[in-house]
Amino acid sequence: MRKLLRYGGIAASVVLIAIGVGAIVTGFNGRDQVRTDLAREQIVGTPDSTIPGQLVDTGSEAQAFAKIMRHHTMEATGGKTYSQMGQYVDANGKETNDKTKAAIDPKTQQPVSNQARQIWVTETALTTALNTAYFAESVATFAIVMGFALLLSGIGFGILAIGGALRNPDTAVRSLRQHAHRDELSARPTA
Repeated sequence: MRKLLRYGGIAASVVLIAIGVGAIVTGFNGRDQVRTDLAREQIVGTPDSTIPGQLVDTGSEAQAFAKIMRHHTMEATGGKTYSQMGQYVDANGKETNDKTKAAIDPKTQQPVSNQARQIWVTETALTTALNTAYFAESVATFAIVMGFALLLSGIGFGILAIGGALRNPDTAVRSLRQHAHRDELSARPTA
């Protein structure tokens, strides 16, 4: 039974170490991929952002740029979100959701769309991508941290399995008792 526990401990240790190394490698690869993809887009922080003039090439910078994009979009739409604006504009340029009241485009003969809503469509697509980059980098960092935790746990478990605590628990307990008895004897005053 002791042999089975020892080999089981060693096997568990190897599995934890392998999963830990895999998580670390995957985490670093994921983080590098996010940063490479962001840098490739050549996004630079606007002067009014928290990253003015800085190339957006990390998850946190992507999140900061997404925040300033939303701010700019709110300015461009008079503080209205996509759902608060009319789908069309009438002949006077006022928003409406009523297709029959919408101005008609002379070329297409279709109701004129509210272009301010298109700003939101574009902003939503871009900020979603930027926030996804932030999330992906955060997950990659978490994978790295968990990988190191699993690696250290596996090493510790291996030391216990190979070093004797699992191999022979009776010997370990006996050794602790002997040390305690010696300490007790050395603490007694000599006559």
